[in-house]
Amino acid sequence: MTDYTDKFLRELLSTTKTIAMVGVSLNEMRPSYFVARYLNLKGFRVVPINPGQAGKMLFGQTIYPSLSEIPEEIGPIHMVDIFRRSDHVGPIVDDAIAALSTRGLRSIWMQIGVINEDAKAVAEAAGLEVVMNRCPKIEHQRLFGELRKAGFNTGVISSKL
Repeated sequence: MTDYTDKFLRELLSTTKTIAMVGVSLNEMRPSYFVARYLNLKGFRVVPINPGQAGKMLFGQTIYPSLSEIPEEIGPIHMVDIFRRSDHVGPIVDDAIAALSTRGLRSIWMQIGVINEDAKAVAEAAGLEVVMNRCPKIEHQRLFGELRKAGFNTGVISSKL
């Protein structure tokens, strides 16, 4: 399923506080940087994951080489957001389940263009919610009234001015 109700997405984003972002870039021109920056500015704690950038800092957070190397003191990780090709998602989901299932993990989010039905089935079998082929930044903006400011019709009725 890649068609999600607004209620489902709103609830998922409203209850998520910490996101481990796999494949995040330090390059300000990359979509993963843009998404991480937005989510960070909106109050989400973004834990960056990128083996090629491990040890560097992004938005006040250390970049870790893998999900399994996120220290316990970081606390709960509610969502894993994946910026990797679809064929790379399976091992990431396996790592997320192994490393984070006792740390509050509730969802796996695959970015726009990322679809892996096998990984989805594994995640759902582990009790996780799964979103594929969507962007949490775009969905957050759409569902919480921010795209409206740029002239987009979000389809969400609001009394906000």
